Amino acid sequence: MQSYNNTLLNKIRRHIRGGGVIAYPTESCYGFGCDPFNHRAINQILKIKCRDKAKGLIVVADNINQLNQLIMPLSYNDKLKLKAYWPGFCSILMPSSIKAPKILIGKHKTLAVRVSKHDLIRQLCKFLNMPLVSTSANYSGCESIKTYRECLQQFGKKVMVLPGNTNFAKKPSTIIDWRTGRIYR
Repeated sequence: MQSYNNTLLNKIRRHIRGGGVIAYPTESCYGFGCDPFNHRAINQILKIKCRDKAKGLIVVADNINQLNQLIMPLSYNDKLKLKAYWPGFCSILMPSSIKAPKILIGKHKTLAVRVSKHDLIRQLCKFLNMPLVSTSANYSGCESIKTYRECLQQFGKKVMVLPGNTNFAKKPSTIIDWRTGRIYR
């Protein structure tokens, strides 16, 4: 099991609370992340990636409760159904709450959320007691970055790059619309 020491975790917390962006290993590639309520940090990610604001972003968490402010309340039955997907590698398009920053959802009425199974993502979210934005660490339309070294070389001057291994999934997370069951990716 991969994990970060407390010294690094405290440094990450200060960086994120200060509006910083991190690059961290995810299930399939390195991802950019930040506080999902910090507009300045989200704009920085969009600027680094040259990503269209209308697309929206994914938010990852350690547990479903960390998503409560971002999505509409879930029924008991919904929470039971989600256990089939989480923790895991499926991002679910859920109706967003009025508290969800517009910059996260883009032109949509839903927000892609995931309770991750990746050890380092779970540790980060648990330590920070918050979910994180998660979008591939690359320029839009370019190949995603798979290693710490490559991410450090490309983005080390723009973001805090965290060490660790991806889970080397071949493709990005599956995205499923919660209401319709339609698979988008």
